[in-house]
Amino acid sequence: MFRPCIDLHEGRVKQIIGGTLESEPGRLRTNFVSDRPAAWYAGLYRRDGLKGGHVILLGPGNEAQARSALAAYPGGLQLGGGVNLANAPTWLEAGASHVIVTSWVFREGRVDWERLRQLVTAIGKERLILDLSCRKRGADYFVVTDRWQKFTGLALRRETLTEFAAFCAEFLIHAVDVEGLCHGIDRELVEKLGQWSSIPTTYAGGARSLADLEEVTQLGQGKIDLTIGSALDLFGGTGVRYADCVDFNRRQAAIVSPARPSS
Repeated sequence: MFRPCIDLHEGRVKQIIGGTLESEPGRLRTNFVSDRPAAWYAGLYRRDGLKGGHVILLGPGNEAQARSALAAYPGGLQLGGGVNLANAPTWLEAGASHVIVTSWVFREGRVDWERLRQLVTAIGKERLILDLSCRKRGADYFVVTDRWQKFTGLALRRETLTEFAAFCAEFLIHAVDVEGLCHGIDRELVEKLGQWSSIPTTYAGGARSLADLEEVTQLGQGKIDLTIGSALDLFGGTGVRYADCVDFNRRQAAIVSPARPSS
């Protein structure tokens, strides 16, 4: 299934090459900057019945736009970016269906299980999505934090996903090395996620055509959803028509797939 997105940077809807999200000036590479507010995109997704899209705050200065998007589609969007124990309930009250957390549950490159348990106690695992976005190092994919710049010591494996599935409703996993490049999906990662994940999982990174949406569905055994960003015509891309993604979801919704886990 197709999952929509709203990426916010400096108060604007943008598409950014993920691996360039650094603090050093001049290193950031942006594919698209929208003239439309976040609420416009949220309203579009609501009109077309697209649920489970994510709003990501890429740094400070995006809170007002995020709140307007959640207000335009209450219960239809997930919220990530700087989420922690203190503000997670506030974002849920603002209309997010789930909050997406990554960096806050890691300390010095390791999982802080106590923080994770506190978060689950505060909001419930059914409202929590863990962002396990990763980059490849050697033969393994390692979770990265802090705007995808810092490697953790956590490698994505079947055991990893099984352990984390006890604490959350879904996973969001960007293939950071191909994010925003529109050079094609990371097929190896998608295939592994389809084999390993027992809960709903959204993959993002590299999608450039509707064929990628079909391939993710196949490689992921019907269990992996796909976010398309820079290639989408909504964000200035030429590879994928938004209307075709909506049609794809409607066709898929008519197919009963016992392989697909439920949240």
